[in-house]
Amino acid sequence: MPDKALLFINGIPPAHLPETEDYSLVACSDGAFHYLKEKNFPLDKLDFISGDFDSHSGSDEDIYHEKFIFTPDQDKTDFEKSLEIIKVKGFKKVDVYGGSGGEMDHFLGNLTTAFLFKNKLEITFYDEFSTYFFSPNHLVLENVKGKMISLYPFPAAEKISTQGLNWPLTKEDLILTQKIGTRNFASEDRVIIDFESGDLVVFVGI
Repeated sequence: MPDKALLFINGIPPAHLPETEDYSLVACSDGAFHYLKEKNFPLDKLDFISGDFDSHSGSDEDIYHEKFIFTPDQDKTDFEKSLEIIKVKGFKKVDVYGGSGGEMDHFLGNLTTAFLFKNKLEITFYDEFSTYFFSPNHLVLENVKGKMISLYPFPAAEKISTQGLNWPLTKEDLILTQKIGTRNFASEDRVIIDFESGDLVVFVGI
């Protein structure tokens, strides 16, 4: 059974690339293919490159042409189309690099795409500042003392209680247009977050 997939998408390129040995599948969108080339990423490690390929030409494209999956549907983002392929291949967990930075509509769009897949795939984003993901209703974070922890309702999460945060919550609601829980931090090594309903994005500082 496949374990975990690694996906690069076309946001701000990661300063440091993750080790591919930790993943059963490595993929990228066609935009991310360009920055992986510039960073001398071992392109032979890629299992597939997904996109419409309107900006591709060169020797690497010729060498790795058999790994290109043409996905021209303009009603879906390259991120969404890549996740669909990963899901069909049987994966349940995906680590995503390049999901944030640059134009903010791109970042918010990626969060929305992750929301659409939250019951199908366990998606964790990584950037230079934090990891972030849609939280289950019961979440335990280990070895996080001193790290920034932000709770971001999407658009609402009800009856949130926390343990181990500097500013704890007790059966409180977070609503995007009223109250959010950003820029808290862990006062203990273990942080526990529980909520009854809704959707919550958790950011954990690096």
